[in-house]
Amino acid sequence: MSTIGFIGSGNMAEALIKGIIAADVYRPQDIIISDVRGERLEWLAREYKVRTAQNNIDLVGKADVVVLSVKPQNMDEVLGQVKGKLREGAIVISIAAGITTAKISAALGDVPIIRVMPNTPALVGEGASALFAKNAGGEAMGLAMKIFGVVGKAVVVDKEELIDAVTAVSGSGPAYFFLLAEEMIKAGEKLGLDEATAKELVLQTAKGAALLAEQADGRGETAAELRRKVTSPGGTTEAALKVFAEQEFSRLVSKALTAARDRSKELSG
Repeated sequence: MSTIGFIGSGNMAEALIKGIIAADVYRPQDIIISDVRGERLEWLAREYKVRTAQNNIDLVGKADVVVLSVKPQNMDEVLGQVKGKLREGAIVISIAAGITTAKISAALGDVPIIRVMPNTPALVGEGASALFAKNAGGEAMGLAMKIFGVVGKAVVVDKEELIDAVTAVSGSGPAYFFLLAEEMIKAGEKLGLDEATAKELVLQTAKGAALLAEQADGRGETAAELRRKVTSPGGTTEAALKVFAEQEFSRLVSKALTAARDRSKELSG
């Protein structure tokens, strides 16, 4: 079995480590981690029985797959450290937002690179990740899909610029749902519910609606069809949806996601 190394051991790296161990994609002894925080490394080593590296150069000298899971602002420093130090045939996977494969290959050369945009629900095993490959064959992509498949669902995009659209839809997407939940809780309180009751009802409704939508999708039913099913003519749901329509909810969502996509382009530029 090959070895995998994580440069940067934050929450997303931990989610991946936990997932690949549980799914037996990698054994703990085949996982190597590095981080600027010594106490973080010690904790992860105790918790998951993984190996720690002395530094990033030490890590890439031992790893067949290198996951760049550092903050984007630290990427230049990391790439400079590991330039020319990768093992022959090593695969590089980057989950750093806004860092293009061109930037990585400019530093590391013509190595297989897979750029991934995951999202935070990966922390509970329900993430949505999109992958783009540069110089990476089917075997490398298959391995990357397996790695990200253990923390949710993974899809492949065939153009790197689509990562900006993915960022707008699923990368930033959880925040949109959190905002809706936040405002529904506030509205429930204004209507007379206490905060605890409003929160419990909203969070359970969000969970149930998501599960219902997933099951319906398996039967070929769309979100629009589900919406119509729960909207009785002249009923309460229709009254609420009419307000959304009057306030151009569809246009607002499109405008918001376009803004997120455009900002992603700027950050990648």
